[in-house]
Amino acid sequence: MGRTVRHLFIAGCVLLWLIPLYLLVVNALTPAAEYTGKPDWTVQGFDLAENLKTAWNVAGIGDSFQASLLYAVVCGLVAVLVAAMAAFAVVVLPIPRPAFWFWLIYSGTLFPLQMFLAPLFGLYADANLYDTRLGLMLIYSAWAVPFAFFLIRNQMTTMPPELTEAALIDGASFRRIFWRIHVPLMKAGLGAAFIFQFTAVWNDLLLGITLSRSPDVQPVMAALTTLNNAYSSTGPPVILAGALIVSLPTLFLFLVFRGLFLRGVTASAR
Repeated sequence: MGRTVRHLFIAGCVLLWLIPLYLLVVNALTPAAEYTGKPDWTVQGFDLAENLKTAWNVAGIGDSFQASLLYAVVCGLVAVLVAAMAAFAVVVLPIPRPAFWFWLIYSGTLFPLQMFLAPLFGLYADANLYDTRLGLMLIYSAWAVPFAFFLIRNQMTTMPPELTEAALIDGASFRRIFWRIHVPLMKAGLGAAFIFQFTAVWNDLLLGITLSRSPDVQPVMAALTTLNNAYSSTGPPVILAGALIVSLPTLFLFLVFRGLFLRGVTASAR
């Protein structure tokens, strides 16, 4: 009885998740001119290509898509690299008060991002970084470091210290130990951290609408809101088609690297 109830609960959760996805796909297929104003539960037409083309051009999703891809890939890699070095310093290097440095770095995830927007906007305006790709890449990289540091540090604490001691006895430097021992052994954790940060940067809206306004600089989520504001001229099918475009990269990433992601999360949770 308990197993049956558990299976029914899981099936109900899956169904609740699939219903909005089903409505999104079905209504994205509907021709914009034939949309009645109410959600369609059955396919009323097939004009997905035209809706995708309109979404790509109306709100400049094409330029913003490329910009977000640049932000997510580059900033995710930079954040993971910096976080790995910081975790190595806290766990392996003989630095004083490692717990203090851990909480100092990890505290970046404890404060709401909204409290930094006003001073950050003023700083960006004074430094001529507002509405630039470099400005967004700097803030995305810094924003992604604390959580990546938390994941990588958790996995690094599970590695036996004898590895480092043996390498030091053999004459290896800490730099060599990091690149030749720790990085190869932490591939799963580094991959999981990158997937987390890629998704976080890709899904960001708040920083995108606060620190940018140009279509070729704005991230894709901000461009999607621009498309939503053009509701009267485009219609919900076009907006939903834009949402489909936006969801593809993260969906592809999780489907292709799901094994690496699960291994990394499991290793970091030990």
